[in-house]
Amino acid sequence: MQPSPAAELRPALMLLEKTPIVLETLLADLPQEALEWKPSEERWSIREVMAHLADIEELYTERAQRIVREERPALAKYVPSAKLLGGPADGVERLVRFGLLRRGLVAFVRESPASAALRTGVHEELGPVTLAQMLNELANHDLGHLRQIAELYRARAFYPNVGPFQRYSSPRP
Repeated sequence: MQPSPAAELRPALMLLEKTPIVLETLLADLPQEALEWKPSEERWSIREVMAHLADIEELYTERAQRIVREERPALAKYVPSAKLLGGPADGVERLVRFGLLRRGLVAFVRESPASAALRTGVHEELGPVTLAQMLNELANHDLGHLRQIAELYRARAFYPNVGPFQRYSSPRP
C-alpha cells in the first residue's frame, strides 16, 4: 500500500502529475516552426521553455531526493544552463524528457512517508525550505510556464488568423 502524501503536498502533487499530460496534449503535432518561434530575441521559444522545464525538473528531483534522504542538505541556487540552446529537433525530445523526469519525481514523493513533506533542506539564498514548500513552488512554476507556452502558441498559431477578432484579444507572449 502506498503512503498517503501529506496534506501540504496533495494539491501540488495533483498539479505536478497533470503538467506533462497538459503539455503533451497541447504540443502534440505542433509544427516545428511554432516550437521555434520567438516573439523577440530576448524571449524564449516553446522549445526553450521546454528545455528550461526539463532542467528545473532534474534539479528539483535531485533536491527532493536529498531532502528526503539527508539531514538538512545544502541546496545550491539555480543557475540556468546552456541547454536552452540546441537544435530544433530538441523540442519533442525535451517534452519527453520532462515527462519522464516529472513522473519519476511524483512517484518518488508518493512513495515517501507523509512526514517527508516537512523535511528541510537549506537553500543557499532562501535558507530552510521544506519539501512541501519546494513542491508547491514547482507547481507555481509549472503554471507560469504553462501560461507562457499557451501565449506563445496563441500568438503564433491563431492570433494572426483571427482577422477582425484581433480587437478582442491581445496575446502577450
